[in-house]
Amino acid sequence: MTFQRQLRIPGPTPLPDRVVRAMSRPMIDHRGPEFAAILSEITAGAKRVFKTKHDLLLLTSSGTGGLESAVANLVSPGDEVVVALCGNFGERFAALAVAYGARVHRLEFDWGKPVDPAELESFLQRHPKAEVLLLTHNETSTGLTNPLRELARVGRDADRIVVVDGVSSISSIEIETDAWGVDVAVSGSQKGWMAPPGFALVSVSDRAWAQQAKARSPRFYFDWKESRTWAEKGMTPFTPAMPVAFAMQEGLRMLEEEGLNNVYERHARLARATQAGLQALGFQLYAQEGYRSNTVTSAVPPQGLDVNELRKVIDSRYGVVIAGGQGKMAGKMVRVGHLGAVAEGDVVQVIWAIEQGLEELDIAPADGRGVSAVTASIQGVPAAAR
Repeated sequence: MTFQRQLRIPGPTPLPDRVVRAMSRPMIDHRGPEFAAILSEITAGAKRVFKTKHDLLLLTSSGTGGLESAVANLVSPGDEVVVALCGNFGERFAALAVAYGARVHRLEFDWGKPVDPAELESFLQRHPKAEVLLLTHNETSTGLTNPLRELARVGRDADRIVVVDGVSSISSIEIETDAWGVDVAVSGSQKGWMAPPGFALVSVSDRAWAQQAKARSPRFYFDWKESRTWAEKGMTPFTPAMPVAFAMQEGLRMLEEEGLNNVYERHARLARATQAGLQALGFQLYAQEGYRSNTVTSAVPPQGLDVNELRKVIDSRYGVVIAGGQGKMAGKMVRVGHLGAVAEGDVVQVIWAIEQGLEELDIAPADGRGVSAVTASIQGVPAAAR
């Protein structure tokens, strides 16, 4: 039996047919009026999603490139920086700051547990010279969403420049960049925007621009000032990833046609269904209840299950691709992505394939309990009644 490929990792995410068709357009002049119009449309649409009136820069890079641009433009060698981290991508943010010569103060929490606002407040008081605070909104390595609104408020009240890794959250999970006091937010095209990898989106507040003006780290490709200057002329400083621009333009149109509130509700609904299906199959959810991500679910497997073997079986036999753990959780968990172009039927197929895989690996019988749990969750049946 042939199955349509289900790419259900935390990113890159599947591309809708509309986006694929948009990408097939012929190349255009990246210094001409047609690209200027596309850049303007993407920028305006992304600012509506970020909920910001400040500058939004489009960089041709991965999301990590956008994060590096934040460090390069805001931090000078020798500066003190606070990083609040609870997973692998928080570790990456800290490593970026170290690479640029910052003195990094790490506020660490157990993987699977959120950053606590009260502890952050106390930690900032102990490090008054740290002007920049680096936060991770959605920690995809553990399937956890941090309480960004509260964390950003703590940072702003302490008069710090609040920088947020929103690579895997923005466009799928609610954010109000300006209202919450976020100075810099970074996202990536390959996540909920339903486009391929290739663009980082970076919002920059007036406070962040003031910090940028005095920062002395070397920068060239990721110089925000150059990006803003060229954007005002309808261009990017360097050759942009043109097919990704076509894709972002179409993906944004699809987001706004659905309506952002509907997008957020869909992601929340499918996250609950995925969690219910995995639990019914004997997996233990890894992230703390109340902070589980709406874009990726992490779960520890039943006893005796080899995660790598399960991933191989469901990919080769059923066309379902899910992620394993990262860092210290490599080989110890599964991560199922449900962001971007994803609907109820996709979750059903993924959980069905995992259930079949469990039977093939002699872990548990395929009796339909996983799919039943997904269906009940989607229909709103309380967990106690399933």
